[in-house]
Amino acid sequence: MDPAREGSTMIISIQFENSRSDDTKRAGAKALTEAAVETLGVKPEWVTVLYENYDKENWAIGGELLLDRHAAREKAAKAREP
Repeated sequence: MDPAREGSTMIISIQFENSRSDDTKRAGAKALTEAAVETLGVKPEWVTVLYENYDKENWAIGGELLLDRHAAREKAAKAREP
């Protein structure tokens, strides 16, 4: 199937914690759409960007909640302060 043919739809899904501002998401949607247009030959109106936001207590990496990872980083940073 030719991705540039009429009616083609593209969905880009971005997942991250709830720390991104609306301005950041606007800039991301614009950049991702432009990249899809330039590299894949689709029309901008065919590109959909979905943001899925998660709270730190609902996301884990390496078996550890982001909530706990961030708390540990903050504690370590405070311990290094003079």
